[in-house]
Amino acid sequence: TEANLPLDESLTISQEDVDTEKGSRSRLRVGTQLTREEMLHLALMSSENRAASTLARNYPGGVDAFVGAMNAKARALGMTRTRFEDPTGLPPNNVSTASDLARLVRASAQYPLIRDFSTTPSHYVEVQPTGRLLGFNNSNRLVSSADWDIQLQKTGYIREAGRCLVMLANVASKPMIIVLLDSIGKFTRLGDAQRVGRTRQ
Repeated sequence: TEANLPLDESLTISQEDVDTEKGSRSRLRVGTQLTREEMLHLALMSSENRAASTLARNYPGGVDAFVGAMNAKARALGMTRTRFEDPTGLPPNNVSTASDLARLVRASAQYPLIRDFSTTPSHYVEVQPTGRLLGFNNSNRLVSSADWDIQLQKTGYIREAGRCLVMLANVASKPMIIVLLDSIGKFTRLGDAQRVGRTRQ
């Protein structure tokens, strides 16, 4: 968002965006065209790795410059124990800590687009060149819960880090940052978040 690149520019998924390290799946086929705005929406809402990779490739200077900007931003935010290696978070050499991630959540919350896109419960995109409609759901089902007032969120998973979740939510009318790392089991991070929220009400 800080690069102020045109959100309506059409970007294309390429073979370079296919995950060969973890073999993660994607519904965005090679050749799919979406606007930068839609790519960002899917990356934040549904953890679409090919969308994240495409955004990085189309950053001025390419992926290396994009990752460099990520690391520079982390340093500027005081995230002293964070290191980014790629834009998707799939390689295990991407590392951070709970306190660093809390700093990132606080900074990200200053951007309305990130807040909006990360908390959309579901979204349809019209992929080109076919014109086919594809529906995507948020990777965090708590955004659809009437019991939660979530202002920003992001889920993540790789084998080495486990299932992770960061959120900014209003709990008992007060903003609270929740960072859950290495939850065991598919729904444990959501259960942990609910338990944290209940203890603060």
